[in-house]
Amino acid sequence: MSYLNRQDAGQQLAKALRRFQRDNVVVLALPRGGVVLGAEVARELGTPLGLVLVRKIGHPSNPEYAVGAVAEDERPIYDKGGIATIDKRWLTQAEASARAIIAHRRKYYYGEDLTPPDIAGKTVIIVDDGIATGLTMEAAVLAVRRKRPKRIVVAIPVAASGSVKKIRDIADEVLVLDNPDNFLGAVGAHYRHFEQIDDEEVRKLLREVNDDLQ
Repeated sequence: MSYLNRQDAGQQLAKALRRFQRDNVVVLALPRGGVVLGAEVARELGTPLGLVLVRKIGHPSNPEYAVGAVAEDERPIYDKGGIATIDKRWLTQAEASARAIIAHRRKYYYGEDLTPPDIAGKTVIIVDDGIATGLTMEAAVLAVRRKRPKRIVVAIPVAASGSVKKIRDIADEVLVLDNPDNFLGAVGAHYRHFEQIDDEEVRKLLREVNDDLQ
């Protein structure tokens, strides 16, 4: 399955999630790309939109290859095989850098005029534009779980089958629009247009969706 762009994927995901319209729901998206889909889902369900701030830790020789991930105020998680030959001092520095970026983005995205939604006791739908290794989503789910939601639903258009199995072990439900066996090796391969999303777009969408609820 392919999607025109993130808006198209988000609209299709929103239709598949309509059964949650009557629940006490909060939608959380992973910046940056996931926020475009999360906005479509939140608008369809009439729910608040918040963020799960997670940063991938890429391999020093191939930054696109994730060997770990860290969520805000949480311990990092690592692929043990992926970090076996990586210098521990480098990992410590990479983690510190990731945390600094997360702190900066939280301040920029929310600013002083927007409060993250309360998720305790609620059904939380975590949205992203796709899952490859699954490390960032795993870190996101674990971070959300510690805030005591009633239920965690992970919703994505595309995902690798191995990653889906891992996420199902820690989430209450995983919804993937496309068959994970059809994963093309990269999330972007499933989109005809997969442009970079900047921080300003994330900030804008977050405010637009939540302002519509006022």
